[in-house]
Amino acid sequence: MSVQQQIKAYIASQPESKSADMQVLHRRILEALPKCKQWFLDGRNSEGKVVSNPNIGYGLRTIQYADGSTREFYQIGLSANTTGISVYILGIEDKTYLAKTYGKQLGKASVTGYCIKFKALKDINVDVLEAAIRDGVQRQA
Repeated sequence: MSVQQQIKAYIASQPESKSADMQVLHRRILEALPKCKQWFLDGRNSEGKVVSNPNIGYGLRTIQYADGSTREFYQIGLSANTTGISVYILGIEDKTYLAKTYGKQLGKASVTGYCIKFKALKDINVDVLEAAIRDGVQRQA
């Protein structure tokens, strides 16, 4: 199954309202990052054990480890969680930046160092979320 097919199946597997919100977010992220690499992580580790919620990833960043090794990973993540949806903006050094810059404007969302979590799209300002995503990608470049 292709990455796009996995993403489509994952979004379709969610309850109807969450699925609709995730489809809107997926489309908006692709419009904001039109040529980005797409990822799908099923949440399982190398032994097949579930260690996280599945994630849709967008973009490409290289992570450099202390031992000099590198790993490619996505810049933006989208995932369903038990209470709603999480958007991950990875690679921003200042872990207070998202909350300070976008927290008050987002609406009903919790914002941590790299995660914006909300119950439904109707609870947040999607344009502000898209601005945070674009800003996060530019800060990683």
